[in-house]
Amino acid sequence: MLNDKLIIAGRKYTSRLLVGTGKYKDFDETKKAIEASGAEIVTVAVRRVNITKGNEPNLLDYIDPKKYTILPNTAGCYTAGDAIRTCRLAREGGGWKMVKLEVLGDQKTLFPDIPATLEAAKVLVMEGFIVMAYTNDDPITAKRLEEMGCAAVMPLGAPIGSGLGIRNPYNIMIILENAKVPILVDAGVGTASDAAIAMELGCDGVLMNTGIAGAKNPILMASAMKKAVEAGREAFLAGRIPKKLYATASSPIEGVIGN
Repeated sequence: MLNDKLIIAGRKYTSRLLVGTGKYKDFDETKKAIEASGAEIVTVAVRRVNITKGNEPNLLDYIDPKKYTILPNTAGCYTAGDAIRTCRLAREGGGWKMVKLEVLGDQKTLFPDIPATLEAAKVLVMEGFIVMAYTNDDPITAKRLEEMGCAAVMPLGAPIGSGLGIRNPYNIMIILENAKVPILVDAGVGTASDAAIAMELGCDGVLMNTGIAGAKNPILMASAMKKAVEAGREAFLAGRIPKKLYATASSPIEGVIGN
């Protein structure tokens, strides 16, 4: 397992759990939860969190950029233009080229706007950004984003913040079957078993925020999510037994005394 690395755009990571920084009660809780999660990639909403102004409280005072890969995201963007400008701001203000692209379609469902996502991805890839794209669980869209040059594709497990878990594992499996870039489930994870299921399907990683930050004990949940991702990955690599309609005896009857 020591050699089982998550590789994104040529960079290797030991942890396959990526975490967000929103919804915590304060920066100190954010820091402790991230430490407990073991995550190496931490997302930051450029439009909501100060990462560029040195004269205000700064999240980066609590999250060491030398220890973590900071992944600016375009949360809160509803047009391709807004998402593109937000990524450019992140590059100019913090020097970050790897970004999580997220273009939402409406405020009620927070489902991704796919045409706008594809439009923004095309521009950002052309400008040299390393794009990790949030999308729905449609295999066709996932392949389009990969073909455009996205470094990773991030299909949702369920709507953002819903905690519903992996609602369509079959589509996720199809996406995985056809992918040549890392596939990370993003959104919908509510508890440790959800994270384990995503990894057991063969996903390369899981990104979550609300599942940890919204828990009664975020730091303890972060620890649980770390273990779940690791266990799910090991189970995938080990290869589960096939599902059968009828029982199969654990102990063979051949050679049993009396037979």
